[in-house]
Amino acid sequence: MSDDIKIIKSNPSLTGMAEVINDVVFSNAGGCKLKMQIILPWRSENNTLLYPAVVFVQGSGWTFPNVWYEVPQLCRLASRGYVVASVTHRNSLEGHPFPDCLKDVKTAIRFLRKNAGMYGIDEKRICIWGTSSGGNLALLTAMTSGDERYISDEYREYSDNVVCCTACFPTTDFVECMESQDFDKGLKEVFVALSGGTIDKNMTVLKEISPYYISKKCIENNISADYPPIFLAHGTNDTLIPYSQSEKMYYSLKKLGVNVSMTAVENAPHEGAFWSEEMLQMIFEFIERYCEE
Repeated sequence: MSDDIKIIKSNPSLTGMAEVINDVVFSNAGGCKLKMQIILPWRSENNTLLYPAVVFVQGSGWTFPNVWYEVPQLCRLASRGYVVASVTHRNSLEGHPFPDCLKDVKTAIRFLRKNAGMYGIDEKRICIWGTSSGGNLALLTAMTSGDERYISDEYREYSDNVVCCTACFPTTDFVECMESQDFDKGLKEVFVALSGGTIDKNMTVLKEISPYYISKKCIENNISADYPPIFLAHGTNDTLIPYSQSEKMYYSLKKLGVNVSMTAVENAPHEGAFWSEEMLQMIFEFIERYCEE
């Protein structure tokens, strides 16, 4: 071999490589064929490693998520040794009120546990990450583990619990948003759809879908909260979902004794400039901290 030819080592373990399995059907709830996009580390034939998994829920205003929106960033997680599933859920504006969307996210988690061997997943190390409405659903998933109200008939013998939860710029108090004169009118219409077409005077459904009210109820009734570690992040200049939504959630969880942390992104809006290399690294490190074997 010529001296001027560069030689590098081979990569028999395929470390750092990843692949995408697209349009994996995980549910047929309500006659809707729901699909996830799975990004997983390349595995050599003799690789018997099991990887932690991240279920990602893209924000969509509780409609139909664009499962490809964050795929470039999610691929980076896969290259670090994670199976990542970008999941969808039913659309609240198409006759699917709450809790259909939450049931779908939980079904996705149970589907991955059922098929853990197929995708090389360590079923004991599954976490959830969501943005905006997906952040709301991520929090609800983490805070309602095993709740029969939100378990569908699909794969119900499997657990929906997660080892940690990341929620970026989530709605946490729907009542406050609904009562605000400045809150987005389009999202208020979605709140009505989530409530089944009408909102009662007690805003019953809006309280049920509000993580803040769930934690508030625990505080008021002296109920211990067995929640996984939670990481919140929100831009201080978010004009769609106010920064205060995450801040009040943080202090409520902290009062409950939950392992919770929060990062404020200075002057950041909803999405857009909220994202940075620093933010991604914080999220990745949080996930890795609680997914270590």
